[in-house]
Amino acid sequence: MSSLTRTGAGGAPAPPGAKAANMPSLLLRMGVLAFIDAITIWLVYGFLADGNFFLAIVLAAVTVWLNVVFLSERYYPLRWISPGMALMALMVVYPILFTVGVSFTNYGSGHLVTKQLAIRQIEAQTYLAADSPIYSWAAYQNAAGDYLLWLTDPDTGAAFTVAPGDEPVERSGDPPAQMDGYTQIPMNQIFPHLGPLSALVFGVPPDSAFRVSQQVMGQAAQYEQKYVYDAAQDAMIDQETGAVFRNVNGTFTSDSGQTLSPGFASTRGVYNYVRLATDAGLRSTFLGVFVWTIIFATLSVLLTFSLGMFLAINFDVPEMPFKRTLRTLLLIPYTIPAFVAVPVWVGLLNPQFGVISAGIRNLLGVAPPWFSDPYWAKAGILLIQLWLGFPYMFVVITGALQTLPPDIYEAADLDGAGPWAKFRRITLPLLLITVGPLLVASFAFNFNNFTVIDLYSQGGPPIPNVPTPVGHTDILATYTYRIAFGSTGVSDYGYASAITVMIFIMLIIITMFQFRFTTMLEERGENV
Repeated sequence: MSSLTRTGAGGAPAPPGAKAANMPSLLLRMGVLAFIDAITIWLVYGFLADGNFFLAIVLAAVTVWLNVVFLSERYYPLRWISPGMALMALMVVYPILFTVGVSFTNYGSGHLVTKQLAIRQIEAQTYLAADSPIYSWAAYQNAAGDYLLWLTDPDTGAAFTVAPGDEPVERSGDPPAQMDGYTQIPMNQIFPHLGPLSALVFGVPPDSAFRVSQQVMGQAAQYEQKYVYDAAQDAMIDQETGAVFRNVNGTFTSDSGQTLSPGFASTRGVYNYVRLATDAGLRSTFLGVFVWTIIFATLSVLLTFSLGMFLAINFDVPEMPFKRTLRTLLLIPYTIPAFVAVPVWVGLLNPQFGVISAGIRNLLGVAPPWFSDPYWAKAGILLIQLWLGFPYMFVVITGALQTLPPDIYEAADLDGAGPWAKFRRITLPLLLITVGPLLVASFAFNFNNFTVIDLYSQGGPPIPNVPTPVGHTDILATYTYRIAFGSTGVSDYGYASAITVMIFIMLIIITMFQFRFTTMLEERGENV
C-alpha cells in the first residue's frame, strides 16, 4: 500500500494529493538535513584547518550518505537503519581505522598535535629586539568585549592608546577609569584577561605592532615574530638568529641539534611494526606478555566453565532443598562490579591484614606472597577471575541443561551407562555445542580483561631491566595501556597502536579457529 501511495498503481507517478500529503514530511526532512549539513560544514572546516583530514573525510562522507538516503526514494528502506549505521561508522569504524593509521606514525609524547597546529603554536612565539622600548600598560574593554591598551614609556612618561588594527593615539596624564566607551580593567581582575590580551596584536604591523608580554607581568613592547615557516624547505626560520630548523620525523631541528616544541605526528611507515619484530628487548617482552595473555584467557574460561558446570549439574536435581535460594546466592558475584569486587579481594589477600592470608598463615605458618611473587600473583588473579566469572557460566549452563532431551539419558540408562559415561559422552558434548559460541566470546573478553589485572596489582610485580614498563601479570591490554599512556611519563601511541592492531589480528585468527572447533562439535553432536 505504501508503495502504491508513493508511485501510484503500475509504477505510475503518485497523484497530486499524495504529493501534497508528503510535502510536510519532505520539508521536515530537508530542514533536519540542512541543520546537520550546516554543523558538518562547520566541523569539517575546523578539522581541515587543524590538519585532521581523515576525520573530516569520514564525517563528510557519512553526511553525504545520509543526504542521499533521506532525499532519494530509491533508498527508502535504509532510512530506518541509517542513523544507527552513521553512529556505527563514527563510533566504531572510525576509531578502528584511526588506530590503524596511528600505528604508522610517531604519535606520542612530544608529537601530539597535527603539523598545522604545531606550526601555528611555534609561529606564535615572539622575541624582543635589543633597541625596542618596554612599556607599562593598562587594559580597557568595551561593551562588545574589544580590548584597548594604554601604554606608558617609564623613561619619558610618554603615553598613547592603541587597539588591534588601529594606529596609536597620543595621550597625556594618568589612565582614566573610562575613555571613549572603554572601561579600565582593575589589576585585581586582570588575570582572566591575560590569555586573550597576550594573543592579540595591538596596532598595525609591521610599524606599530605591540604585544603584551607572556613572561613579565605588566610589560608590553613591539615584540617580533620569532619563527616563520618556510614551506619550500619544510623548515622554521628563526627571525632573530637566522637559524634554520628543518622537519626531522615531526620535530623542527637545527643543524646543531636544537629542537622546537611542540613536535607533530608524522608518518613513519611500518617503523613501529619493524621495531616490534626486530628489537630483541621489545620482542621478548611482547612474546612473554602474549603467552601469559593466552594462558590467562584460556584458564579463565576453563576454570569458570568447569566450576559453573559442576554447580549447575549438581543443582539440576529436583530433590535438592532450597534450590532456588541457593541458586540466587550463587549469582551474587555476578551482580557486583569488578571495580568494587577486585579491591575487596585485594584486601582479603593482603599478606599482613587480609583474612584469607591470615587463615592460610594459621594453617601453614606462612602466607603466600600474592603480590610480590609472579606465580602467586597470577594465581591470585585467576582466583578472583574464577569468583567473578563462574556465576555467568552457572546461569548459561543451567539454562542449557533444560534443553537437553531426556530420552537420550533414558536410552543410556537402558544401555547400562554410568554417571561418568553419560556426562562424558552426552552431557558435555551437548553442552559444548550449546555454549560453544559463548565460550569463544568469553575467551575474547578475557583476552582484553583490563579491569581485573589493573585493579589487582597494575600488572605487577614489575619485570626488571626491560625496555618498556611491563609486569609479570600484564596482559596485552594493560601492556598496551602503559605504553600508550606513559606509566613512566612518556607515551608512545604509535607503537601502542601497532600492538593493538596485532592484538586485533590475533583475536581474529584465534576466534576463527575456535568457531571452527565449535562447528566440528555441532557436526559431531548430530550423531549423538
